[in-house]
Amino acid sequence: MADREFIPVNVAVLTVSDTRTLATDTSGQLIVDRLTEVGHKVVAREIVIDSELKLRAQFATWIADPGVDVIISTGGTGVTPRDVTPEALAPLITKPIPGFGELFRWISYQEIATSTIQSRAEGALCGQTYVFLLPGSTGGVRTALEKILIPQLDHRLKPCNFVMLLPRIKNEITDTD
Repeated sequence: MADREFIPVNVAVLTVSDTRTLATDTSGQLIVDRLTEVGHKVVAREIVIDSELKLRAQFATWIADPGVDVIISTGGTGVTPRDVTPEALAPLITKPIPGFGELFRWISYQEIATSTIQSRAEGALCGQTYVFLLPGSTGGVRTALEKILIPQLDHRLKPCNFVMLLPRIKNEITDTD
C-alpha cells in the first residue's frame, strides 16, 4: 500500500465580531494563513456581527455550497449574552462531533487552566460540510488549528481523518486505502 497523498479541501472562514475588520482580524487571518500554508484552499471569508440570524444565514449559505468542504469560524463561543455562534449553528447540525470540543478544552487546559471551561468550541457535520466553531482569541485558534484541525484535515493521518471520510459523506464511492 502506497502512503496516502495530501488532498486539499475547500475552506470557508467566518469571523464573528461587531468590531473586527479584515485589517484587524488576527484570528481569521491566522486560519487563512495556516490552512493555505499546509495546502488547503480558502474559498470564502466573511466577518459577520454577533447576530444569531445573520450567522445562521451565512452558515446555511456555505453549507449549501458544494464548493465548501469545511467551515471554520472564530468568535462568539463564550458565555456572554452576545456569544451566539453555537446557537446560530444548532438548527443546521446533522451530526454533532462532541470529541472536537472535548479535546479542544482538554488541550486548552494545559495552556489556560480552568479558564477553558468558558469555551463552547464545538464541531459538527452539517449536511455534507464540516463546521468547527473556535474561540475568538488568536491563541485558542492556534491551539485548535495546530493540535486538532491541521492534523485531522490531512488525508495522510492514520488511522483516520476527516478528509478520508468526505467521499462517504458526499456519497461518492472511492478507494481510500
